[in-house]
Amino acid sequence: MEMQTLQDILRHGAKAYGEQAAFRYKVKKEVAQKTYIQLLNDSMAFSRGLEALGKRGKHIALLGTTSYSWIISYFGTTNSASVAVPIDAQLPAEAIWELLNRADVEMLVYDEIRADVAAGVKAHCPQVSCVVSMQAEEDSEETLSLARLLENNQGTFSTELEPDQLCTILFTSGTTGKSKGVMLSHRNLTDNAISQDMKIPVGTVSMTLLPINHVYCLTMDIVKGLYTGVTICINDSIMRVQKNLALFQPEIILLVPMIIESFYAKLKEALKQVPEGTPKELIAKSAFGGRLKTICSGGAYLDPEYVDRFKEFGITILQGYGMTECSPVISSNLEWANKKGSVGKLLPNCQAKVVDSELWVKGTSVMLGYYKMPEETAETLEDGWLKTGDLGYVDEENFVYITGRKKNLIILANGENVSPEELENQLSRSELVKEILVRDKNSVIEAEIFPDTEFAQKEGIADIPGKLQEIIDEFNAQMPVYKRIHHLVVRDVEFVKTTAKKIKRF
Repeated sequence: MEMQTLQDILRHGAKAYGEQAAFRYKVKKEVAQKTYIQLLNDSMAFSRGLEALGKRGKHIALLGTTSYSWIISYFGTTNSASVAVPIDAQLPAEAIWELLNRADVEMLVYDEIRADVAAGVKAHCPQVSCVVSMQAEEDSEETLSLARLLENNQGTFSTELEPDQLCTILFTSGTTGKSKGVMLSHRNLTDNAISQDMKIPVGTVSMTLLPINHVYCLTMDIVKGLYTGVTICINDSIMRVQKNLALFQPEIILLVPMIIESFYAKLKEALKQVPEGTPKELIAKSAFGGRLKTICSGGAYLDPEYVDRFKEFGITILQGYGMTECSPVISSNLEWANKKGSVGKLLPNCQAKVVDSELWVKGTSVMLGYYKMPEETAETLEDGWLKTGDLGYVDEENFVYITGRKKNLIILANGENVSPEELENQLSRSELVKEILVRDKNSVIEAEIFPDTEFAQKEGIADIPGKLQEIIDEFNAQMPVYKRIHHLVVRDVEFVKTTAKKIKRF
């Protein structure tokens, strides 16, 4: 069966894996599970519900954290030739209403944690004429119940989908400027999920921790997981990660570097609590549920040293690279094809070239464009090539190396170019440096640092600014003159970040 649409993925899953668990998740204190057949049936019921409501083919927004209800609503939307618009549940209500208007959304499916958005949506978004609650047990005057919608629309559903038709609009959480609505087709998402065989055995257990409105989670945790026959366990809260690792015992998880770093900090603490000589693999098993073998890393830069650190504990980290505009994966390391310091080998459906030090990529995962932003689309796409905005290179074996962001490049008065990310990544290796931003200030390089005060307290560091200056001085001694940091600013509070936890630069 040829895979060209998300409908193909779900039908393949039902046929190939049938009664196997597709999802496991907590309902109060019990673990519920849904099979691959149930997933297909529930998504078809949602598609039939859209048709009954006259919303098939329209733009449908999904607002909430990762849940089975969110997932069947998403697939029910996309597989009915409608357009799914996942919205970041952490945004303020005003920002969400603005995105709903910008994306021409006519129906909102929401989690009750954002009842505030639903309450004001019709006043702020006149085109939204239908609101569905994921938790409501019965319909009300203002809101429909998802449970009732599914119950009343059981049955099969199928429609002809074009692989290149618009499937989803995902808003970027950019570190600068206005968020853009990235238009992705069925082929974009499907090819990205299936083009690289990671040799994941059928029945492998994963646990999804990342926000589902981000395409990294959506494509790799969910779509790829369903294509390969994984049982996907849903983490219900970032506060309960440790308990859920013990409960679900995943073998593979997708993480961003910030969480990987926090996991390692837990391993280091655990190491101090056990008798000397205790095998590190046993410590990792105790910390992460007992079966975790693989962590896939993406979304930001990960210090390559973490690959070696986790290997000591019997866990493999596979660093990848991508962006929302490429559905998202561009390259990935594999267990049998892994180069430390690289962000992996180009996916089979992707080619790359370097233009003026910037990485350009082309392939079936490259977006259709930005929704209703023709100028920005023209700036980013050229003859099918996506300008990533990242500085880097590709070696003779198609492994990708990223050195920084083009828009962040510091151009000094002497004409030298400095990538702030290169300096930030090196200085971040100090445990005292919790967050850092390097920038140009009056034609010299300045570093602004938010220190790890907890670490300072443990180590008895009383003069934090003085110690940070020592770290800067040691760093400068190893760097060419033009890359040296001339000014240090120490922050009392964390940097302002996007909802994707990336520091806002401007």
